[in-house]
Amino acid sequence: MSRCAGTRFATALSLACLVVAPSSATAQDLVINGGWLFDAVGDEVQRSGTIVIRGGAFAQIGGDHDPAAPGDLGGFPVITLGDDDYILPGIFDLHAHYNIRVAGLGRIDETEHYSVIYLANGVTSTFPAGEYNPQAMLEMRRRIDRAEQVGPRVYNSGPYFGQGMPRDATAEDVIAQVDKWAALGARGFKAKRITPGQLRALIDRAHLHGLTVTAHLDSGYRNTVNPKDAIAMGIDRIEHFLGGDLLGPTRSAYASLETLTDENLDSAEFREIVTLFIDRGVVFDATLTAYGYFGQHDEVYERWHDESKYFTPYVRRWAEARTPPFLEQFDRIYRVKHKTLKRFYDAGGVITLGTDHVSGGEYLAGFAAHRELHAMVRAGIRPADALKIATINGARALNVSDKLGTIEVGKFADLLIIKGNPLRDIRNTRTVHTVIKAGVAYDTARLLESVQGTMGPDGE
Repeated sequence: MSRCAGTRFATALSLACLVVAPSSATAQDLVINGGWLFDAVGDEVQRSGTIVIRGGAFAQIGGDHDPAAPGDLGGFPVITLGDDDYILPGIFDLHAHYNIRVAGLGRIDETEHYSVIYLANGVTSTFPAGEYNPQAMLEMRRRIDRAEQVGPRVYNSGPYFGQGMPRDATAEDVIAQVDKWAALGARGFKAKRITPGQLRALIDRAHLHGLTVTAHLDSGYRNTVNPKDAIAMGIDRIEHFLGGDLLGPTRSAYASLETLTDENLDSAEFREIVTLFIDRGVVFDATLTAYGYFGQHDEVYERWHDESKYFTPYVRRWAEARTPPFLEQFDRIYRVKHKTLKRFYDAGGVITLGTDHVSGGEYLAGFAAHRELHAMVRAGIRPADALKIATINGARALNVSDKLGTIEVGKFADLLIIKGNPLRDIRNTRTVHTVIKAGVAYDTARLLESVQGTMGPDGE
């Protein structure tokens, strides 16, 4: 039998033999030998020894086993790692837009190929945080769940609440939408440009279904909601910025954010909102890099991969001919957010990783997860904590930490394998060469090759 067969009768599994086709995506019994492990339980890397995956879950972590010897594991396929290979839990992106905005088409959800790019970057779980075509996104998740399409776990967020709804939508209207999308399989909800009454109805009804709510909020200006008030309503997570009395109701949150100084961030008002987050157990989805795409790019945005090649030639020509937008306000907000995040982290606040990037034909979400990790470390977060933010914190925020987020016996086998120690240089997470999701192993180079030139229209 072929050594690439991926069955329990093979004695070795070459990285070149890992699966790509959806029809091959069935859970394997695997042994991983060698390399180093960051399990997101401790703060250090350790020799990984032998990791055994059975039925899509971790059956053994560490210890020794000779895969050539007779016995229980003797026939399992084996991935043998070198001394520069590091194993990490799968990444959670809690603001993982599948949106693209190219060639004048407006903002659309790309539901055929984007999922491959996420998975190839080690992003094994995604929460889209608002979907422009929620029915198509739901169907994409079902295809992935049926192994008809390659991609990460998708925790559907359904339609935006607030944005896209009539401004005068009633609490009853909100409740009806929550009930509808909960029945269809949404895993949580996202609000944006929502009124106080609508948000209160959303939170109460979502919690009735056992689902979480996150929101992109404002300052209270013009009947918007300040995060401080949303926390009082019982919201689970907040996107982008912390809010509080530093963002007064006389102007928009963005207008206040861009003018915040060190003195503001050392104030009693800032400490109060941070304490409120911590005391109420509210999670901050920082989306640190989202605003920087529109500013003066620092080293976080240096390219290590040509992300544009996954678009069609037509879209690439369109993107090369346009001038990417530069927004001074977003440039200033990006730099303020570094300081805000560091202070929130130092105080003990809970942070998750979210990319919030809508591609205009250049940078792509998926790759953006590695930029977000890099930006967090540049802001002053320890690499080990940045990796926990990207893994176990995301699992906890989605209430799935009993099965995901760390590499522990009994949990689902989601992981990525990179070259180089990420605790020494967080940029090493960019070197993903193997991803395993629920016991299915993928060669990331082959995954990416499979979707090259596919995204977007072929012409006008």
